[in-house]
Amino acid sequence: MKRLSSAIGVVGVAVLGLAGLTACGSDNSSSGSSSGSSSSAPASPSAGAAAKLATASVTGLGNIVVDGNGRTVYVYDKDTAGKSNCEGGCLAKWPAVAAGDGTPQLTGIDASLVSTITRSDGSKQLAINGLPLYLFASDSQAGEAKGQAVGGIWWVVGADGKKITTQPAGSGNGGY
Repeated sequence: MKRLSSAIGVVGVAVLGLAGLTACGSDNSSSGSSSGSSSSAPASPSAGAAAKLATASVTGLGNIVVDGNGRTVYVYDKDTAGKSNCEGGCLAKWPAVAAGDGTPQLTGIDASLVSTITRSDGSKQLAINGLPLYLFASDSQAGEAKGQAVGGIWWVVGADGKKITTQPAGSGNGGY
């Protein structure tokens, strides 16, 4: 009997763990208030490094802003200039683009468009035209823009610093 209850306990823990992972993987773009310390930290450049932003051409979207690794960056319609409204569970799906140390290195982007905001946790996040920048966790490599138009509130940013509200042809984003 002890072996059975021990096995049930292990299965119960595994089920709870999977439920937690599933919640983090949801495409719910609302700003939750959960407090996961690792998921609330901005996506960051290596320690002591300045953040990098550049432009890249993505089919169907044109010339857009990407981070130092070539990953597409996004803005969130629920943010206001100078303030992020993506916290907790939202940051698990949409990590903030960390400002890093020093002046950001920019390629193809007018420096007057780029600034830094201070998040509610005190960390620094890059912004363009005052709007905080994010990555999309489901974009696994450079050139992907799977987060475009998610929920009708997440948008890639053009080289001019303005959000692009079109969807690429055949994006299949309707399920988000």
